[in-house]
Formats: sequence, structure tokens, C-alpha cells
Amino acid sequence: MATNFPRMLAAEVRARRTALRLSQQDLADMAGVSERFVRFVEQGKPSVQLDSLLAVLETLGLELHVATRARDAARALLHGGTADTPEEARP
Repeated sequence: MATNFPRMLAAEVRARRTALRLSQQDLADMAGVSERFVRFVEQGKPSVQLDSLLAVLETLGLELHVATRARDAARALLHGGTADTPEEARP
């Protein structure tokens, strides 16, 4: 999921910007970021500043949500085990 996130985010931002008929420069001006930053987001660059990203998303009417995932590593932390503990051995 983490490796797909920049691509998924890029696709969402690009689709929403296009649906709103905004150029990258228009979006940048409205969000208070550089056109280069918008381009990086739409290219799925993995390291962008969170505050700038949030400004772009807010301008487009998009939200970023953080949710708990039930992955092996998270389960291991919750149950005091290791990430490679077989599913059957977990309480």
C-alpha cells in the first residue's frame, strides 16, 4: 500500500484538477504552492511536504484520511508478538 500511495494520490489529484478544468498553474496559485510542486504530486514523487500537499488537497475539495490497518506488523505490536508469527499462533 505504501508504495502505491504516491501513484494513487497522483491519479486522484490529476483527475480532480482536470474535472475542475484547472491547469497545474491555476491549482498552484489557488493552493499557494508552486506549479512545480503540483507537477511533482501528479507525477507521484514520493517525498513532498505534507503542509503543501494538504493545501493542494483542500483546494481541490479532497481529504487525506489516516486509518488503522490490520497488518501483521500492527498485530504484532498489539499482541506483543513478532510480525512473522503464524496466524494460528496469535491469540
